[in-house]
Amino acid sequence: MKTIRTLLLILTGLSALTLNAADPVKLTVHVSSALSGKPVDRASVIVRFKSGIGVNLKKIQTSWETKTNQEGDVTLPTMPQGQIQIQIIAQYYQTFGGMFTTDKPEQTIAIKLNQPQAQYSEDAKTPAIAK
Repeated sequence: MKTIRTLLLILTGLSALTLNAADPVKLTVHVSSALSGKPVDRASVIVRFKSGIGVNLKKIQTSWETKTNQEGDVTLPTMPQGQIQIQIIAQYYQTFGGMFTTDKPEQTIAIKLNQPQAQYSEDAKTPAIAK
């Protein structure tokens, strides 16, 4: 009985330490066109944690998949600080992927998507197809 109480106290202390060790982050991702600067509506935004305090705990969500609004913004729920990977997929744009560090109470990451590059063929008989 004493061992169980001691174990519960240790686990409670560790979880409190983990949750209080890093301030939570409110993350906003803003997606726009690199060419025109206009916001990209309905772009798929995938955010995954790579490392950080509390990331390995099963009760903390470590990935989100959502879409941007008409202003090109996505605001994610509060999350712990650390390394995250962001992937953006939008119709008529090149797919974007990159690593970022969240270290402020409120943070906005602006991402500019490029237009797709022209396709080409290495076969000399096939002409290049421009989009």
